[in-house]
Amino acid sequence: MSLGYAEKLSFIEDVGQVGMAEFFDPSHIEELAKMIQKSKHLVVFTGAGISTSCGIPDFRGPKGIWTLQREGKDLPKASLPFHRAMPSMTHMALVELERAGILKFVISQNVDGLHLRSGIPREKLSELHGDSFMEMCPSCGAEYMRDFEVETIGLKETSRKCSSEKCVAKLKDTVLDWEDALPPKEIDPAEKHCKMADLVLCLGTSLQITPACNLPLKCLRGGGKIVIVNLQKTPKDKKANIVIHGFVDKVVAGVMESLNMQIPPYVRIDLFQIILTRSLSGDQRFINWTLRVASVHGLTSQLPFIESIEISFSDNQKYKDAVLDKQPFFMKRRTTRNETFDIFLTVNYSDGCDCLPTKLNIPFEFEVSTEEHGEIIDKEAVLQSLREKAIEESSCGQSSVVERRTVSEPRSEAIVYAIVTNLRTFQCQQSLLANGDLKWKLEGSGTSRKRSGTGKRKSRA
Repeated sequence: MSLGYAEKLSFIEDVGQVGMAEFFDPSHIEELAKMIQKSKHLVVFTGAGISTSCGIPDFRGPKGIWTLQREGKDLPKASLPFHRAMPSMTHMALVELERAGILKFVISQNVDGLHLRSGIPREKLSELHGDSFMEMCPSCGAEYMRDFEVETIGLKETSRKCSSEKCVAKLKDTVLDWEDALPPKEIDPAEKHCKMADLVLCLGTSLQITPACNLPLKCLRGGGKIVIVNLQKTPKDKKANIVIHGFVDKVVAGVMESLNMQIPPYVRIDLFQIILTRSLSGDQRFINWTLRVASVHGLTSQLPFIESIEISFSDNQKYKDAVLDKQPFFMKRRTTRNETFDIFLTVNYSDGCDCLPTKLNIPFEFEVSTEEHGEIIDKEAVLQSLREKAIEESSCGQSSVVERRTVSEPRSEAIVYAIVTNLRTFQCQQSLLANGDLKWKLEGSGTSRKRSGTGKRKSRA
């Protein structure tokens, strides 16, 4: 959870100002929309305030993690597991602005990975403080986005290795601790784009963490403008052309309406693989076989979105049903050599997934083969089809095979499935108040369960 991230950080006495008062003055939305429309190089700089509507507590607000810690109170509770958090209306609005060619670059201080999950291209994103779901190879630079939270922070080695045959170095987490310098890979492009920007839009950040908080100021030398949207006052307010106090989602919804742009839905697709391995016994009379339901990130990786696997057989007179409810999901059996039957699997999903259980059918037969091959499947086309179908049907649970491969010794087949586990749509409605101001009603709805750098991190600016 995000709370776990805060607890993993090294102790530091001064985390900056906390428990800051919140203000509400949602004026200047139309002016901000016009600035965005005119901008040639828009950069967005984000903080914890864009993820609070995703169920992730902030740090410095009246009920923030560090505020409650300092007061000796119980920490806030996340509304769902950290790994199941879904992008907010603001995250998805930024995706639409990027697709339209308006937004050129995103700089994030968050470690929740939601910008990448939302669809912001990696090459247009700097995650200054790292990503709780990302591992990196220190040798070849390869990055691995996980569906589980990486167990360490502070750029430490994890339990996994790079999958490149030419590398296989031990991977490291990417989340910075207080004394870790900002990686050049993240800070350099962030600084470059801020210098190029004619508009830097700061969303949901108190602008207290240095050196990150000084990045937006780099647009000023080239004549760029700064807009800050945050519930609390920030040390950089005097440098901004516009300061809007309010919920980020409401402000962004107003901007998107003014620009006549739709906020796209969020579709989450998760992957898992079923591996069936078969080998002859020493006396050649029996088949020893194993079945695994595993992560695509490796056999030792967790599948946090799967709660249990129910297994049954077409020949239920010979084989007993089984329920696998502990990871790794694995079962071992022995059958006579000439038997053929079907294995039926029911995949039950954990809290935070909106889809009903997925039912799969795996034919079982033994063939001696020396060939190794994989079925050619256009993975991206399959995933896009699943997204479109989920949106069209306004439901999740759709699944499809995205990869098949066979290994000859021991005889093994692996089938990778993609499943739409969440669908979230966004609607905003405006109504005119008596004083002429616009009031926004925001709705972020999930589906029902139906199928169909250059410096170290410091706390003060």
